[in-house]
Amino acid sequence: MFHITSTATKLARSIIQCPARNYAQKIPDHLLHVPDAADPKFFHMVEYYFQRGLQLSENELISTIKGNASAAEKTKRASGILMLMQRCDAILEVTFPIKRDSGEFEMVTGYRAHHCTHRTPVKGGIRYSLDVCRDEVKALSALMTFKCACVDVPYGGAKAGVKIDPKQYSENELEKITRDFTLELAKKGFIGPGIDVPAPDVGTSEREMAWIADTYLKTLGYNDLNARACVTGKPINQGGIHGRVAATGRGVFHAVDNFTKNEDCMKMIDVPIGLKNKTFIVQGFGNVGSNSCVYLTKGGAKCIGILERDGSIVNPNGIDITQLLEFRSKNGTIVGFPGAKKYCGENLMFEKCDIFVPAAHEKVITKDNADKIQAKIIVEGANGPTTPAAHTILVNRKILVIPDLFATSGGVTVSFFEWLKNINHVSFGRLHFKYERESSFHLLNSVEQSLKKHFGKDISVAPSDSFRERIHSASEKDIVYSGLDYTMERSAKAIMKTATKYNLGLDFRTAAYINSIEKIFVTYRDAGIAF
Repeated sequence: MFHITSTATKLARSIIQCPARNYAQKIPDHLLHVPDAADPKFFHMVEYYFQRGLQLSENELISTIKGNASAAEKTKRASGILMLMQRCDAILEVTFPIKRDSGEFEMVTGYRAHHCTHRTPVKGGIRYSLDVCRDEVKALSALMTFKCACVDVPYGGAKAGVKIDPKQYSENELEKITRDFTLELAKKGFIGPGIDVPAPDVGTSEREMAWIADTYLKTLGYNDLNARACVTGKPINQGGIHGRVAATGRGVFHAVDNFTKNEDCMKMIDVPIGLKNKTFIVQGFGNVGSNSCVYLTKGGAKCIGILERDGSIVNPNGIDITQLLEFRSKNGTIVGFPGAKKYCGENLMFEKCDIFVPAAHEKVITKDNADKIQAKIIVEGANGPTTPAAHTILVNRKILVIPDLFATSGGVTVSFFEWLKNINHVSFGRLHFKYERESSFHLLNSVEQSLKKHFGKDISVAPSDSFRERIHSASEKDIVYSGLDYTMERSAKAIMKTATKYNLGLDFRTAAYINSIEKIFVTYRDAGIAF
């Protein structure tokens, strides 16, 4: 049993029948409650942030439409394009049976949402959680659309979810669920290297991605040379890429690193430039939280506290993340770690620190607790951890919020690199590692010969230890991380520039949405969409 709702065609037709709405004048009625809501729907949060960005940028977007059309016609065309950017193009809901190890049968429900197909394939993770619902995948797919555009990854947004608690199923049962869900996606045209490329998310990992790739390869993709590019986040030996597992956490590090390096940003919050010696607290020690801790610590910051579901730990002198990871690997929890004390206060997220990283789940910072936050910088390592009301409170309190739209984009950026690797059928660097290494030594030799000729005596030019190590130790991971670093740096600068252009102050969330809206608008505009 399945249900698909398609809106793109209906929206395109409605533009002809309805007058263009002036977005710059008002927020839609169904979103009027969001700015002050204590617990707004996640989908409404994303939609509201989109509308906020649209309020500021619509007039400029209209002005970019060239041609001999009248001002009214240009406004209508712009409104039509903006309508296409708001709602999901298609939503798939499937139910399928699985036979459990006990012999009992169970019906499983799964969803896949395609938010915006201005670029294809669409991209978004698959999560296994009891919280999965239609509205959640819609919201997350919308966020993926804007996230990809924000960091110039050429994908449309998508998201999937299977409504189960993965901890309640055996590995054999999870494999059945994953393969059956993949078959449902394949039968409905919701997976393929050029159509829809899933990735890991909450409750899934490399293991599930390998099952998805294998299922697709043996069914719909059996004669497709690029079949393994149907999904990213795979194990290395199944076409994955080095650095993907830690990519989102590393992206969080790059996000805060770029903002703390900016003198103007740090002046606005009266904080010294750079990460060195800054204290941070992390909520959630999963994949994103733990890797954020690793890279922030390497960058010179000091972790003084970590929140987890089963308990929180603190150490004002700094927690050794390497030792903590080893402890958790052996004990399955961070509670009882000898290098820190158990936290016994109200809530660790309210304690004083320079940086707070919410990397657990959505809506943890609300209008009821935003005034208790003592951090000067919040970098969102989870999707939607801050409600609009809380965001306003934080900005008014001159707290720098680095939005999820940008901060969590490391995963999709490296997923893009993996997809490129799969369709190019060659590892990054394989064709030019040796050539570049030899070119570096030839350059040093050329300098040495030039100096000898100029001064008339032998002068030895030898590479430093760090340069020699860089030449000899280059790897696919080095190239991937270099590409991620460049992507995050360029995107951070673009967000700051937009914030300055629109006089947004510390409201970098709206700046990020404006950047995304402009890029998607231009894609639709230049494609010559015929309504």
